[in-house]
Amino acid sequence: MKSEFDLTSYLGKIKKSSSYFYTFINKSSLAAGLLLLQPGEKDTQEPHDNDEIYYVISGDGFLKIKNKDYEISKDKIFFVEKNVDHYFHGNSKELKVLYFFGCPDS
Repeated sequence: MKSEFDLTSYLGKIKKSSSYFYTFINKSSLAAGLLLLQPGEKDTQEPHDNDEIYYVISGDGFLKIKNKDYEISKDKIFFVEKNVDHYFHGNSKELKVLYFFGCPDS
């Protein structure tokens, strides 16, 4: 398993694919990835089976967790409990977010 990761290469993979995210670590005890949403692009994720952490690299908009909107901006961190509805929306700039699960990404 590699120990160093270049997010620029993963941004390129996302931009060339039909997906808006890329999981670059997917081990039994940890998953990590990059989410990239363009303005107007819909975040279609479903609730996950495990807790999740989001770290906002850049962008704006909101993260809806349950029925509450949280304003997002650079360097904010969010925790989402397992099985809770959540999604990003309302960004007017390109949104880049790192995500982490304490399990494999399924």
